[in-house]
Amino acid sequence: MRRAGSTDIHSRLGRSAALIAQGVELDPIDESTLVVNMGPQHPSTHGVLRLVLELDGEIIVKVTPHIGYVHTGIEKEGEYQTYLKAVTITDRMDYVSAHINNLAYVLSVEKLLGVAPPPRGQYLRVLLCEIQRMASHLVWLGTHALDIGAMTVFFYAFREREKLLDLTEMMSGVRLMPSWIVPGGLRGDAPDGWFERCKLVLDELPRRIDEYETLLDQNPIWRERTQGIGAITADDCFGLGVSGPTLRACGVPYDCRKASPYSSYDQFTFGIPVGEYGDVNDRYRVRMAELRQSREIAKQAIENMPDGPINVDDLKVVRPPRADLDRSMEAVIHHFKLWTHGITPPPGEAYVPVESPKGEIGFYIVSDGSNYPWRMHLRGPSFMNLQALSRMCEGRMVADVVAIIGSIDIVLGEIDR
Repeated sequence: MRRAGSTDIHSRLGRSAALIAQGVELDPIDESTLVVNMGPQHPSTHGVLRLVLELDGEIIVKVTPHIGYVHTGIEKEGEYQTYLKAVTITDRMDYVSAHINNLAYVLSVEKLLGVAPPPRGQYLRVLLCEIQRMASHLVWLGTHALDIGAMTVFFYAFREREKLLDLTEMMSGVRLMPSWIVPGGLRGDAPDGWFERCKLVLDELPRRIDEYETLLDQNPIWRERTQGIGAITADDCFGLGVSGPTLRACGVPYDCRKASPYSSYDQFTFGIPVGEYGDVNDRYRVRMAELRQSREIAKQAIENMPDGPINVDDLKVVRPPRADLDRSMEAVIHHFKLWTHGITPPPGEAYVPVESPKGEIGFYIVSDGSNYPWRMHLRGPSFMNLQALSRMCEGRMVADVVAIIGSIDIVLGEIDR
């Protein structure tokens, strides 16, 4: 490490030129600091992230995230798709919580249309979203523990995640990107035996969650790597737009499902887990508690599942049942018109906040009365939460960066989009 006052070739002018060449310009803190790249690919991220670290020895002075390596232009692409076809785009942003992305988009479209699914459709949406939330948290738990060195938890967490994905596959035929929640309701009802299988998986989960916590909670290495690491205050979270488990770990009981209930969440009983210190360990504990709360919501949805249709009774919004296509020419024409011309909401704008596994997600959609969105913009939680990374890392050691990145649970597909 260079000492302050050194007069070698790493002068202030040379260092600034090097930083500009790397695509980032930082004001030197001291001649003893060193700028290094972490990335542009790192195993603790879903995607490709580059961090530029300014270090004083092993202590982090500043972190500058660089994003855009997997930019796809999804928002602009959504403006060139009909409202129904754009649903498939939403799966591919935060691809470990596809149902919840679908729901966030669809709720904004339905707000423009002025429609809402019948009770059974809303309860099925809640059930699918909570299954997806648990699957997403299990991906986070397994990969986060693996990054810190706890390999066994990775295998255990993915064991239960596979069973949850099997439920999605049994419902839709697809494991990861089902596009099952659509404007007006869902693509189909639960098949025979699905609820029974779902109950078996949910009944097994509490014992499995206890196993994860037994392996981690009293593990001295885990506690040393997480307690007091990457702390952030509630005020900083508010200033940076941070939401979800990262905000709740600071002691703020904010959850979109409670603050502005959607899809009949006001009919379910569940708690909002919060932390105290806002560090990596609190973010872990909040998500573990959320696994249990999501299971309780899913059980309530199954036990209180209403009878009746799952879609709105509006031929201009919902496609006909698949069975009708074999015996009704009118149904074929209706299906053809929906897929070629699509839905035409009246002019207006809509935004509905939804609680994803990572925080508040919502689609701001503007309609000009045509069959294409005039404007589609995503408020993504990973993008907002990544802003807090520099604040969390300042003053910590380089070895803590991986634990901190993992604790905010980002997906670069949603950040870059």
